[in-house]
Amino acid sequence: QVHVVESGGGLVQGGGSLRLSCAASGRTFTSYTMGWFRQPPGKEREFVATIRWSGGLAAYADSVKGRFTISRDNAKNTVYLQMNSLRPEDTAVYYCAVSSSLGKRYDYWGQGTQVTVSS
Repeated sequence: QVHVVESGGGLVQGGGSLRLSCAASGRTFTSYTMGWFRQPPGKEREFVATIRWSGGLAAYADSVKGRFTISRDNAKNTVYLQMNSLRPEDTAVYYCAVSSSLGKRYDYWGQGTQVTVSS
C-alpha cells in the first residue's frame, strides 16, 4: 500500500518562504513521477510542479516559475517544494501525488497541507 504524507504548511507573510515535504512509502519509486498540486479556496485543484524520481526532470506551472523549486531525496523517498517570494494568491491546500505513468494520471494522493499567505 502506498502512503503519501505532506508536511510543512503554515501561515507566512507575503514575500516569505516555506518548504513543503512529501514522504512516500510502500514501494520503490525510482520509475515514478511525483507532483505537487494546490487547491485555492473556492477554486479547482491546479498543477504546481512535477519531478521524476529518476533523473530529476522537473516542470512548473507558469504561476510559480522562478519562485518555487521542486526537488527529491531518493534515499529518504521524500520530495520537497521550496516556495519563495510567496504571494497571497499562493494560499491553498497543497497536495502531493504519485504517478506511475509519467504524470498522465496520478494514482496516489496525500491528505494535503494548508498554506496561507497574508498580505
